[in-house]
Amino acid sequence: MTATPPANDTAPEPPARRRGRPPGGESAGTRDRILAAAREEFSARGYEKTSVRGIAKAAGVDSALVHHYFGTKEQVFEAAIEVAFAPALNAPEAVADGALDGVGERLTRFVFGVWENPTTRTPLLAILRSAVNNETAAAVFRRLVASQLLRRIAAQVDLPDAELRAELAAAQIVGTAMMRYVIKLEPLASADLEQIIARVAPVVQHHLTTP
Repeated sequence: MTATPPANDTAPEPPARRRGRPPGGESAGTRDRILAAAREEFSARGYEKTSVRGIAKAAGVDSALVHHYFGTKEQVFEAAIEVAFAPALNAPEAVADGALDGVGERLTRFVFGVWENPTTRTPLLAILRSAVNNETAAAVFRRLVASQLLRRIAAQVDLPDAELRAELAAAQIVGTAMMRYVIKLEPLASADLEQIIARVAPVVQHHLTTP
């Protein structure tokens, strides 16, 4: 009689995870986790001191997985700030929604509304600080603002030099926001928001609509 071999009670080990690629079903969640970690790292450390390895560690993944989804650190930064900057990208709709003589106030009120909200202000602060301190980060920020914000606003302005007008209007708002929220220059930093809108909006209106 042939002896029956003893049963093997040890379950087979699961296959090793491939480095740099997510297992099935994890793609969306893993990508979002990496982006969230990247925003936190860039916010806390700035562009120069943030590394792909640090982002991966904060997200609980391998560095190769960060490269798989986003590529270089510059590309990770661009993806992270595009998500963080998304609320401000609705500004062109504020320009288009209503009469032309109120466009300055609508745009100014909308942008400062984004800044006044702590949830959207924190990532915007991180973006601006990185852009001010690092040329690579600044180039990414300029590209995003130019392609997705200013050109869309300029498309709503039916006057000569529309792109320049949009840039001047944005400079007025962003410059004021920098002084209020980043540099925190008094009395601007603690001034009533309605007072600021009342003074800035006419200048923005002038840039966008005055022949």
